[in-house]
Amino acid sequence: MAEPAAQHVPPALPVTFRPTRTRVVLLGVGAAMFLTITAIALLLDTLHPGERISFIFTAVLLSSVLVLLSRPKVVADEGGVTVVNLTRTHRLEWAQILRVNLRPGDPWVFLDLSDGTSLPALGIQPGVAKQQAIGDARTLRALAETHGTGANDH
Repeated sequence: MAEPAAQHVPPALPVTFRPTRTRVVLLGVGAAMFLTITAIALLLDTLHPGERISFIFTAVLLSSVLVLLSRPKVVADEGGVTVVNLTRTHRLEWAQILRVNLRPGDPWVFLDLSDGTSLPALGIQPGVAKQQAIGDARTLRALAETHGTGANDH
């Protein structure tokens, strides 16, 4: 006889979910790109001061985009969940989260909310670390079931 699936025990709060590998790659590439472009700007003798500044400004701009892309995270605490996406931060009470979804092919977790909308949570994304994302989604689902009032599908 098959054993029932193990119930996922939620961790102690607060807990932060973020795509660690993706973040490391983005920040590493951003730093390397900034250093390379800045070094080129400073080493090329044929550049005028305005051109050097343009190179460095471009390096800052490109690196800033990668820092922005590395920003997403989901923080769960006793009061609810804070979803930090690229440019916006959303604070949700546990009761507002009806369902935590990560279906095959989804680029990230979606939170079905009590107001009938769905909020993407980019802090849990299966791109580079699929198993980590699945585990994080299950953990967030278990937390929502423990602390919220919604019925969550697995």
